[in-house]
Amino acid sequence: MAHPPLTPARTTPIAAPAVSALQRRTLTVLLVSQVLSGAGLAAGVTVAGLLAKEMLHNTSLSGLPIALLTAGSAGAAVVIGRVSQRFGRRPGLAAGYLTGALGGAGVVVAAVLGSPALLFLALFLYGSGTTSNLQARYAGADLAAPRQRARATSTVIVATTAGGIAGPLLAAPAGHLAAALHLPELTGLFLLSTVAFTLAALTLLVWLRPDPLVLARTLPAASDEGAPPDSPSRPAPGLLVGVVVLVLSQLVMVAVMTMTPIHMHAHGFGTAASGLVIALHTGSMYLPSPLTGRLVDRFGATAMSVVTAGTLLAAGVVAALAPGHSFTLIALALVLLGIGWNFGLVTGTAIVTDSTPLATRAKVQGLVDVAVAVAGAVGGLASGMVAATTSYPILAALCGAIAFVAAPAAIVAARKSSARS
Repeated sequence: MAHPPLTPARTTPIAAPAVSALQRRTLTVLLVSQVLSGAGLAAGVTVAGLLAKEMLHNTSLSGLPIALLTAGSAGAAVVIGRVSQRFGRRPGLAAGYLTGALGGAGVVVAAVLGSPALLFLALFLYGSGTTSNLQARYAGADLAAPRQRARATSTVIVATTAGGIAGPLLAAPAGHLAAALHLPELTGLFLLSTVAFTLAALTLLVWLRPDPLVLARTLPAASDEGAPPDSPSRPAPGLLVGVVVLVLSQLVMVAVMTMTPIHMHAHGFGTAASGLVIALHTGSMYLPSPLTGRLVDRFGATAMSVVTAGTLLAAGVVAALAPGHSFTLIALALVLLGIGWNFGLVTGTAIVTDSTPLATRAKVQGLVDVAVAVAGAVGGLASGMVAATTSYPILAALCGAIAFVAAPAAIVAARKSSARS
């Protein structure tokens, strides 16, 4: 028997100023949880591939941890989306963070025992934390006015910057801590992730009240009729375009990012250097968010989808042409990669949110993020194989080219379909 979505007992309409105050409170709580969980993301992107290479003694499988992590993200996206649809954002996001914390602890145990099987299972669970971090952006838009959804989404995304930059930079100190505890040095960041994800979950459970999605269902239906269909504030060229933009951005970013630390180590760079590059990359993934949100609200999603494709192409070209010994050019490529991913995330999220009704929004958003996570899994798994059989430059150039061709093609197809309709 199907259960109706849980809603609070409130029946009296809430005044607009009160909704605005609640939206500000919601964003504040989400900002705190995003800073914490951003630090928790560091282990997966910085040392997971290196840890797998050390345990498996096989470079071609270095992309497997990211593939497992993102596969776990895909499964978690379905569960978090359904829990959020039924009970609200708070329990859904918190459950994802706690599962991610369990996965981080499992990685440490797997490394101590030297068990690849346990490592793979733990990485799969760890992916739940990354899903909650990503889906929190939807919670930021639940109470936002239609013309401000992209900016609200970007506000939540940018909060990940602090933790996302600090996490990779703590790779060396965390490694020293792990060694002092007689643990493998590469597990240090996973210890940090376990603590960070747990604190993020507690922050939401204690302070994200009232739940923004549950409250939004009690409000008068938000009307978008004030904006003409073709205006920048109502971009939504179609749900499919939003999915394509999100999927391509994730696939390209994960594929190139996964192999960059390994590429750098092969050319003599140490963990500190690769950690700095990943920190710059992570910062560029989140820091431009306020500007990106304003650009989407101002110029529309179609224009920003094209900008996304062009930026990802530029990242691929720079990475492909950068000499292996050039820290500066490799860092530049990863910064461009992060910016392109940010453009795609904010743009795609705005399209998806605008294209789905509130009654089914959380469930659809969860399914969309499944596609995003699967794309990341494919990118992570394929990146090691492509780089091993060809080279890192060819991998980077191929990823950039795919993004540049596919995103505009989706827009053209959507416009033709709309014209026929």
